[in-house]
Amino acid sequence: MKKLWMSTLLLSLAIGLAACSNAEKNSMPAGHNMDNMNQNTSNQPVSQKESSGSIETLTGTEFTLTAKEATLQINEQTTLPVWTFNGSVPGPQLQVKQGDTVKIHLKNELPDPVTIHWHGVPVPNNMDGIPGVTQNAVQPGETFTYEFKADDPGTYWYHSHQDGVNQLDKGLYGTFVVEGKEQKPDRDYTLVLDEWMSQPAGEQKDNSSMEGMDHSQMGHGSNTDQQKPEQDHDMSMMYDLYTLNGKSGSLVEPLKVKVGERVRIRLVNAGFMKQQIHLQGHDFAIVSTDGQPINNPPQIKDQLVSIAPGERYDLEFTASNPGQWHIDSHGDSKEVKGLKAMIQYEGSSQNTTGSDQANESIQLPVVDISNYGKAVESKYTLDQKYNLEYTMNLGTESTDKGTIYTINDKTFPNTEPLKVKKGDLVKVRLVNKSEKDEHPMHLHGHFFQVLSKNGKPVQGSPIIKDTLNLKPGEEYVVAFEADNEGNWMFHCHDLHHASAGMVTEVMYTDYKSDFVPDPSAGNKPE
Repeated sequence: MKKLWMSTLLLSLAIGLAACSNAEKNSMPAGHNMDNMNQNTSNQPVSQKESSGSIETLTGTEFTLTAKEATLQINEQTTLPVWTFNGSVPGPQLQVKQGDTVKIHLKNELPDPVTIHWHGVPVPNNMDGIPGVTQNAVQPGETFTYEFKADDPGTYWYHSHQDGVNQLDKGLYGTFVVEGKEQKPDRDYTLVLDEWMSQPAGEQKDNSSMEGMDHSQMGHGSNTDQQKPEQDHDMSMMYDLYTLNGKSGSLVEPLKVKVGERVRIRLVNAGFMKQQIHLQGHDFAIVSTDGQPINNPPQIKDQLVSIAPGERYDLEFTASNPGQWHIDSHGDSKEVKGLKAMIQYEGSSQNTTGSDQANESIQLPVVDISNYGKAVESKYTLDQKYNLEYTMNLGTESTDKGTIYTINDKTFPNTEPLKVKKGDLVKVRLVNKSEKDEHPMHLHGHFFQVLSKNGKPVQGSPIIKDTLNLKPGEEYVVAFEADNEGNWMFHCHDLHHASAGMVTEVMYTDYKSDFVPDPSAGNKPE
């Protein structure tokens, strides 16, 4: 749980905590795990680019991410202790080129075990970072090397998948961008959305009340483990600081542009709350969702982009309207006002406020991504033949021990897995039966295509995603090919819901894993 302590004494500790990392070479095989790894500085250059919306960007093919404690100044009044990759929240943006083989050394200097999941990237199964399923959690003082080929260009992110409901809340995440062959924009900014708590819940100091189910003894695919439902909690009432790149209010760095420039903004939701993003003063296009391109996206203006936990949306616009505009989040709460970044024109004499309405004063429509862009022939249709058709009814139940979140009335690890063989075409019907809860469902290791929404076929561009948000009562049909062998998680990315049961797996029946869970590793996959 995010716990913020207001303390001027901590301000001095925050100095010098800007993220930094050097590319390193090591002869260890991918996934090797040991207490002490000799790390030699690589001769391969790693450029530190202009900050992407205050995020340090590292390029190359080999990196080290050190999980360690630090402090973070969120606004002028609030500094808090956090867990970080390389000393910052978010961690550094790792920027690689399509086709690169990438090595990332995770070094754990935290008191608890950690892993890294490469959210949205179709990595080999043993590189997916799921403790107890694909690897053992990396213990304090140990190092683990992830290695994979970055074949799919787009905007992705990385985060711990060990006790994720707590470790993400503490700041263990960063962004991962795979550059394709297309022409680069003149400016390229990444904005990571998150939310924090300014006070701990009650007097609890160790987060134990928020840990949800104990998966430390989980055997892969087992139906014998005991579960402990997490306690009831309304997170929307507890989070009271919203941030862009770890900052809120006046500490959010402006996004500088010049007249005539093409600007890309990569939005990444690393929190557990949905945000409604508004780009003021400019026509813009949504060019991709979850890193996957949208066909012939039209220009729109004064519409909100709804981005749920785990989702990514890339926006592009031409800087053609000098003024002092913002990109911000709309909502009813006063806290949402802190999630705002200024679009600042350089060299312009017209840097006066253009149209800075208060967030709550205007009602704007939300873009319907299922009816956006231009239709084109796609890989999947609603009426073609599939090897497996499966329904996932998503529900919320109150029990005497608290609230649980279910798939077909069961909680993980008792949920029924989707059993597939390589090459199978799979159609999944997702139905949100919860009365109030939204469920952003994330599939590991695969992209899926959205075929219909509430019984109506997608009318615009084919929509390819790895995370899809379902509001109460909504129903989607999606399809994917079983083209990446392994055992993969399929779960709600509000990790409060996942840790209380809303998890299942896609299991390849013809896949044999050589992974052996260590019962002493403390593996907690959610």
